[in-house]
Amino acid sequence: MDYKKIISETINIEGVSQEEIISSITLPKDLSLGDFALPCFKFAKALHKAPNMIAEDLAKLDYKGAFEKVEAVNGYLNFKVDKKVQAKQILDEVIEKGNEYGKSNIGAGKTICIDFSSVNIAKPFHMGHMLNTSIGSALYKIYKELGYNAIGINHLGDWGTQFGKLIVAYKKWGNKEDIEARGVRGLLDIYVKFHKEAEVHPELEDEARHWFKNIEDGNKEALDLFYWFKDITLKEVDKIYKRLDVTFDSYAGESFYNDKMDAVVEELEQKKLLTDSEGAKVVMFEDDKMPPCIIKKSDGATLYATRDLAAVFYRKKTYNFDKCLYVVAYQQNLHFKQWFKVVEMMGYDWAKDLYHVAHGMVSLENGALSTREGNVVFLEDVLNTCVEKAKKVIEEKNPNLENKDEVAEQVGVGAVIFAMLYNSRIKDITFSEDKVLSFEGETGPYVQYTYARCNSLLEKCGDVEGDIDFEGINNDAAAEVIRTISKYQDTLMEASERFEPYLVTRFVVELAQGFNKFYFDCNIANAEQGIKNARLLLTKAVKQVLQNALKLLGIQTPKKM
Repeated sequence: MDYKKIISETINIEGVSQEEIISSITLPKDLSLGDFALPCFKFAKALHKAPNMIAEDLAKLDYKGAFEKVEAVNGYLNFKVDKKVQAKQILDEVIEKGNEYGKSNIGAGKTICIDFSSVNIAKPFHMGHMLNTSIGSALYKIYKELGYNAIGINHLGDWGTQFGKLIVAYKKWGNKEDIEARGVRGLLDIYVKFHKEAEVHPELEDEARHWFKNIEDGNKEALDLFYWFKDITLKEVDKIYKRLDVTFDSYAGESFYNDKMDAVVEELEQKKLLTDSEGAKVVMFEDDKMPPCIIKKSDGATLYATRDLAAVFYRKKTYNFDKCLYVVAYQQNLHFKQWFKVVEMMGYDWAKDLYHVAHGMVSLENGALSTREGNVVFLEDVLNTCVEKAKKVIEEKNPNLENKDEVAEQVGVGAVIFAMLYNSRIKDITFSEDKVLSFEGETGPYVQYTYARCNSLLEKCGDVEGDIDFEGINNDAAAEVIRTISKYQDTLMEASERFEPYLVTRFVVELAQGFNKFYFDCNIANAEQGIKNARLLLTKAVKQVLQNALKLLGIQTPKKM
């Protein structure tokens, strides 16, 4: 039963749409007030009445028997549903739909491009990339769940003078067998060495520019090394993406747009948007608060803005997106404001469909990260450490568990992802391995353990058989769980609209906490059969919804822990 729809169809106020009424309906925090509440203050102007009088009049309407009680309280219209009827409807829907519960076709026919992760070739996949990758991947999965055609794009950092530096470093200090064996770690060592040596021998920078020019000009030796570095990097990051359950539809990086930038520059010229500034070509903005957007430097070199412009025109032509999201740290706020504005100045109304999904930074308890200085923590090392620590905890708590290594991988990796997605994306994160692996509190392992608890309970008690007495879940603890389950699809909708996966993370914590309270308050295994069946049905639904939600975050659900 769609309670909000019933309310909106029953209430008829001139000048107020059903959609406005639905969006005004809230879920009171205090269940004693009701299951739904409609504030009547915004109707005062249309009806020329005080809100409390409006609420009293609306309480007298016939709501088709959907509610046990409808009452006016201080300008609010509060609705109480028959908890047994509501429980049956929601639980039946979860069990019937299973893995499909929460899915929607609201995004059917709409395409959303999501640019995320964007690792740099020949540089490590470090903890700094984890937040970006987790947010982008979760949004990708959420949009697909809601029926959108989501396009995941890994805009690889595979262009720039750093490749000239790497070639110089490799030719001077590199060893092919060592690099093949150690991969990106070997490349990082010689890259760091280059910067240290360049402080004493600045002429190395000129050599680096020369070798990058060789790449641009198609020199065979330079290109062979460039593609070798790229191949080594992609093989390594692909292993990480598999562990994180991250997929992409496109790996078109910066180099892909080399032959597409001239057309953008030419169009800017034709539309008289380019200005010469000390030899450079820039787009000036009327708003003096925003500095010019540099399109070409005085030496003719292109910049990130030039490539991003070329990329967005390619994406619009290729995918005809309805929205294009850029999941990038907030340090790049100005960059995106600038080139989004350039697209608008070029006369393209779809500039409004470009969104910078800004996020915070990740640091470790001992400080920030820097590839150039070599102060970097490989994500692979963090994942491995968390998996090892998870295994130790599992061995202490459940030494007879059969598949310890598999469960440790699920728990360790899941703990890292969960920590990345627990707070609003804009917040900076100080990562602590010990904190994220706690089995108590609002953590990944806590939620996974709740799932395993549901599974163990169902295995112990068997499936639901015979009559179901919904009186068994006609209590506050069960009602809170059912109410939380009912918010799942709305949570997905809100997460997609606000680009905030953390709303799903908080949802699973709320559901896990609610279920654990229900588990301790209500005897399940030893209750009489009808009541036991109702409580098992609730357990089964919680297990299903936890699995569905965690899957969207990229977190697996071990059956036993």
